[in-house]
Amino acid sequence: MPVDRAAPALNAAGMEVVGSQLTLPEADGKPNRVLTWPEVEQKLVESKTYWLATARRDGRPHSVPVDGIWLDDAWWYGGSPGTLHQRNLEHDRRVVVHLEDTMAAVILEGSMERVVPPAEQTRRLMAASKAKYGYGPPEAAYAAGLWALRPQRARAWSAFPTDVTRFRFG
Repeated sequence: MPVDRAAPALNAAGMEVVGSQLTLPEADGKPNRVLTWPEVEQKLVESKTYWLATARRDGRPHSVPVDGIWLDDAWWYGGSPGTLHQRNLEHDRRVVVHLEDTMAAVILEGSMERVVPPAEQTRRLMAASKAKYGYGPPEAAYAAGLWALRPQRARAWSAFPTDVTRFRFG
């Protein structure tokens, strides 16, 4: 029997995450399974490359591959404030972040915030970066602040169109 809604779950921050089938155009097929948030979250943890879409001051889109860390229900990334994507965030914090794999997609939407993580979280971010990429930015980079995305909406699938799922956070 097809399932059109997953049971609401709480993420690590205690925020409710609700997954439901995404309605597709008839020609694309019909989903009959809803992914769970832990399934999707695991892909976010494991991914080494994320595509970040921002908007330039004149409204034109800008997309760039970046590294990042999924930790504590947020996607974290940093880098040089001089890059176009960082400058874009200074005037418009709305973003889309997605993984590379189109067949097992994860797409996050929301607004970035500039965060100086506390010391304990900084240590965990540094360790996660070292484990994932073989390097970790110096502690001073974290003291200058990172960008964090706590998604407002997400879409994901691992077998299109069978399990195309929309997630709402709140």
